[in-house]
Amino acid sequence: MRLPSHEIAERALEMCRADGCVAIVTEDSEANIRWADNSLTTDGLASGRRLTVVATVDGGRGTSAGIVAHRGDVDGRLSELVAAAEGAARAAEPAEDAQPLVDCAGADADWAAPVPETSVAALAALAPALGATFGEARARGQSLYGYAERGARSVFLATSAGVRRRADHHTGYVELTGRSAGGLGSAWAGSAEDLSAGGIASLYAQVDERLGWARRRVPLPAGRYEALVPPVAVADLMTYAYWSAGGREAAEGQTVYSAPGGGTRVGERLSDAPLTLRADPAEPGLECAPFVLAPGSDERVSVFDNGLPVHRTQWIDNGVLTALVQTRHSAALTGVPVTPHIDNLILEGAGASGSLADLVAGTERGLLLTTLWYIREVDLPTLLLTGLTRDGVFLVERGEVVGAVNNFRFNESPVDLLGRVVEVGAAVPTRAREWGEAFTHCAMPPMRVAGFNMSSVSQAV
Repeated sequence: MRLPSHEIAERALEMCRADGCVAIVTEDSEANIRWADNSLTTDGLASGRRLTVVATVDGGRGTSAGIVAHRGDVDGRLSELVAAAEGAARAAEPAEDAQPLVDCAGADADWAAPVPETSVAALAALAPALGATFGEARARGQSLYGYAERGARSVFLATSAGVRRRADHHTGYVELTGRSAGGLGSAWAGSAEDLSAGGIASLYAQVDERLGWARRRVPLPAGRYEALVPPVAVADLMTYAYWSAGGREAAEGQTVYSAPGGGTRVGERLSDAPLTLRADPAEPGLECAPFVLAPGSDERVSVFDNGLPVHRTQWIDNGVLTALVQTRHSAALTGVPVTPHIDNLILEGAGASGSLADLVAGTERGLLLTTLWYIREVDLPTLLLTGLTRDGVFLVERGEVVGAVNNFRFNESPVDLLGRVVEVGAAVPTRAREWGEAFTHCAMPPMRVAGFNMSSVSQAV
């Protein structure tokens, strides 16, 4: 019989003979279905366990850390994995980010409660709805492709300093891509919330409308255009901006958040629009772990901070940069408060209430984007990103969509883009199309921005 997750964590601590130990056990359960060319193709159910052991060893020159992670069955290998982490710690150089482990006595009330699981039954309501939608698409000469998933994750954190914390969360996601006859038009819609029959109908209505727009083609050259950026594309851009917001790197002059001549841009206005970028572990519908979970150390997190409580943090307040991601180590180096990374992100405009359709109605001439993909960093000091538009770029004139244009390669910095925001709609739960698997908890608004840099024409459909 497989050991419960909390017992795995407890036994790892009992076995460890190092000066300090951290055990993280992650349990995942996911159900998914896929469809292609107007037919259901596969369904799947997957579950897995991952154990990470961090051993710390104190020495005359400092404290070193050894990290060993294993995915799969760990019951029969627990002592081996713990010993490997200890050995790695004894062989390692002192860790630059070393701090005393977070001291916290007592366990969460649900520490030993059963792990929630999901099943294919969680997606059962989609099958008949998809069947009806496939029929509509065939009648219109369209082909539909897509994917839906329901997931559950539980993470258990135990440390030799007394931390016993647990976080559970559920995820849901569905995306629908449509292609017109001959594959000349492509449209996409997705949802991080509604996996109901009504949700599928709503997504198909969006796809069908966009395929209708694509019947008229309007080729355009590269250049700078006013652009309507939907929440899913805003999520991709702002997620990358968040991942690049390490405080130490900014203080050392390495990033877009570094101030000329030294220091950081904290306190500088990044946008004239009343934008707030924040994270909050208690955000309704976007709840995440209210403590640091760090299976490794990098620019944004430290294994020594595991279990450190996290609270609502304003990264940008009314257009002004107010905080960067700080571990205890980087905060001590830079002399600022500790503001740990939090696993959700919300961008909102003060008083904003409009939808993407409302922004379209107020646009004299511009491009309506659908999604971005193949996003890569070009220049760290400016956070210049490049990528491609995908599944539909549409021309808006006098408040109406008048046709589809060609795809583009873009070159933009999401931080610079904030300074060119003309209008903001209401924030809605969304999931980045490119980065969504790594960062699931987002709420973003649609935005109208000036001078979006379409650097070259792409031949992609």
